Amino acid sequence: QVQLVESGGGLVQPGGSLRLSCAASGRIFRVNAMGWYRQAPGKQRELVATITSDGLTNYADSVKGRFTISRDNVKNTVYLQMNSLKPEDTAVYYCNADIIDVTPRRLGYWGQGTQVTVSS
Repeated sequence: QVQLVESGGGLVQPGGSLRLSCAASGRIFRVNAMGWYRQAPGKQRELVATITSDGLTNYADSVKGRFTISRDNVKNTVYLQMNSLKPEDTAVYYCNADIIDVTPRRLGYWGQGTQVTVSS
């Protein structure tokens, strides 16, 4: 019953910006760490950024200084602000969350993925 729904992907020119959102819904007791991953064609899924429930962040070296992860604990939503986008950022972006539901059980969940394309 818990699900993550992503939005905000699209086509942008190099140097542009996008803001991704991922909202968790369902019978949620607690949302722990959340994060963003991406998968480019022919490549493995890789970590982009993570954020703990207390706001501690971690970034892949390739996005440091350009991307910012944040969260709204009231809305159970995680965001990824992407600036200075490069063609190599093109990928399907997936959000992830470590969630305790009301049963209670702790599981990891994935969003459906949203396409980000950086191209001239």
